[in-house]
Amino acid sequence: MSFFKKLRDRMFRSSDKIGEGLEALVAPSDAAPSDAAPSDAAPSLAEPARPGLLGRLLTAADTPRRVLDDAMLESLEDVLIQADLGVDTALRVTANIAERHRGKRLSTPELRSALAAEVARILTPVARPLPLYPQKPQVVLVVGVNGSGKTTTIGKLASQFRAAGKSVVIAACDTFRAAAVEQLQIWGNRAGVPVLTAPDGTDPASLAFDALTRARATHADLLLIDTAGRLQNRADLMEELAKIVRVLRKVDPTAPHNTLLVLDATTGQNALAQVEIFRKIADVSGLVMTKLDGTAKGGVLVALADRFGLPIHAIGVGEQIDDLAAFDPDDFARALVGIDA
Repeated sequence: MSFFKKLRDRMFRSSDKIGEGLEALVAPSDAAPSDAAPSDAAPSLAEPARPGLLGRLLTAADTPRRVLDDAMLESLEDVLIQADLGVDTALRVTANIAERHRGKRLSTPELRSALAAEVARILTPVARPLPLYPQKPQVVLVVGVNGSGKTTTIGKLASQFRAAGKSVVIAACDTFRAAAVEQLQIWGNRAGVPVLTAPDGTDPASLAFDALTRARATHADLLLIDTAGRLQNRADLMEELAKIVRVLRKVDPTAPHNTLLVLDATTGQNALAQVEIFRKIADVSGLVMTKLDGTAKGGVLVALADRFGLPIHAIGVGEQIDDLAAFDPDDFARALVGIDA
């Protein structure tokens, strides 16, 4: 199965929130009398659901075309906000669509295409693979709140790099969570990648120093470092990450070469707040978004790109090794609005 098909099939699943949103949108349409002929009636939002949140909300039932007027644009803004693009991005997208298509009679496929084009336009500048540098080892510091999919992402990246012929070392520097260490060890065994650990409560910076020293000695291509994600005390976390960076630079003044922030798509607009926090705590160089298969909030990725402009390196739509792939803005935009191919 191609990754696009997985993305298309899995990205948006039903949720109570979506159901409530659909009911709220459908009710006014059902209650309002129609003064147009059947061929000119406003699109019904009551058609049976189709894959893709925006695809479901934008599907026309009986009417093939509708004039893109102010009322339709206002409804589109509401749809985009419900899809978690956020108010600012929703307004920007609808304004751009209005500039190009206001007054035109659009079919649902044409509206989908117009929306996909606007989404892709926002996402294209930030869609960049994780850069690989000549330094050996290339140090990749991975940050994010606990539960964001950080550990699984590290395991998948390690496995994929290993499959591409790179030698990889993992450092389990979230030394206060035994479950995270155990999960990394499982992935390490699966990928044939060594996972360096330390007893519970060990200074994470000390383990990071040892891991980089070993990675250099073994001429590893990449060192992936897991970190804690406890935001209850941001000062402690900031100091912990700062200390890790300081000790890494004692071995390699250019390290870390990448700082990846892993975000959980199910948190929706909260992902924006997490980016704000981690940009203050760490020098975030790129994003990975996970769990797009379990949420109706994937539109937040568009809001992230629009607000921060940080590179989006990869997205995840499942637990299997091939469920993490490089971010493709056109594929994502088509899946978001429910276009099949």
